[in-house]
Amino acid sequence: MVEPQGISAEYSFVRDLCVPFLLGAQNRDGGWGFETNSDSRVEPSCWAMRALWNCPIPVSSEALKSGVDYLLQAQLKDGSWPANAGGAGSWVTSLACSILASEKEYQREVQAAVEWLCDDYPRDSTLWRRMLQKLRSGEPVDNHDGSFRGWGWTPHTSSWVEPTAFAIQALRDCPSAWRPAESAARLDLATGLLYDRMCPGGGWNCGNPMVYGVAGEPLVLPTGWALLALHDCPDGERKTKSLNWLLNHFAKISTVASLAVARIALESYGRELPRSHRRLHEMFDARALSRTTEVVAWTCLALSPKRHWFPKTEIAN
Repeated sequence: MVEPQGISAEYSFVRDLCVPFLLGAQNRDGGWGFETNSDSRVEPSCWAMRALWNCPIPVSSEALKSGVDYLLQAQLKDGSWPANAGGAGSWVTSLACSILASEKEYQREVQAAVEWLCDDYPRDSTLWRRMLQKLRSGEPVDNHDGSFRGWGWTPHTSSWVEPTAFAIQALRDCPSAWRPAESAARLDLATGLLYDRMCPGGGWNCGNPMVYGVAGEPLVLPTGWALLALHDCPDGERKTKSLNWLLNHFAKISTVASLAVARIALESYGRELPRSHRRLHEMFDARALSRTTEVVAWTCLALSPKRHWFPKTEIAN
């Protein structure tokens, strides 16, 4: 039986472009840079590995093992991973943690990473900062609830939607026995923060949903990551509103990266994509912007129908 054209074209695109590009972009140290022939970094390496692990095309186990070895060598003594070589621990710790959490062999490394994440409290939401905010006169810049606490791009700074979403996913990707006792409280605070930062009409942007009383405009990427982070939370009006915003906006998406992440998020909730939407493999071209490691990896993930985004079972101890 001949496969439907849409499925066949997507499979061929993954086989003929995505996988060869990702394998060809892997550096000798096992990692990936943001672009071909650039220095390895944790962030693009994690996305490339996630894409290759989930794609329907057989991939060399040696390439994947080299990627894991790169991550293990890049981990810092405090359990975190740096965004740049020689830097301090950062938000990319969440990405690396999610990659390694499926294998019991890396329990020690993952536990150290999770402990680091749980110790990273943003300073903008401390009790002292909240008291100072109340004492200030004049109209507040924003109206979010400062008692909720997520994660920032840089440790001990401010909570942002996307790093909070990645940290939530990392904690949930880990077997519960690997998490420190305070992880449950961190998850509750971070989940509350995501809902608190949701734009009034649904969806999320990079920062605050309201500034000086003006509603913020949602963006596709933060909305996609937030919905994936909230996947296991009970369904409710706010989540439904955000899913509907993404679904209604889907046909208007004009960039490959946003379309890929939106598709992953909507399909993870079992939402049927609009028939009129633009096809990823038809949008993709040879421009440098489209040929970055992350964009290719997200595209590969979006076009891999059997992707395993969420952990299915607990790892036996």
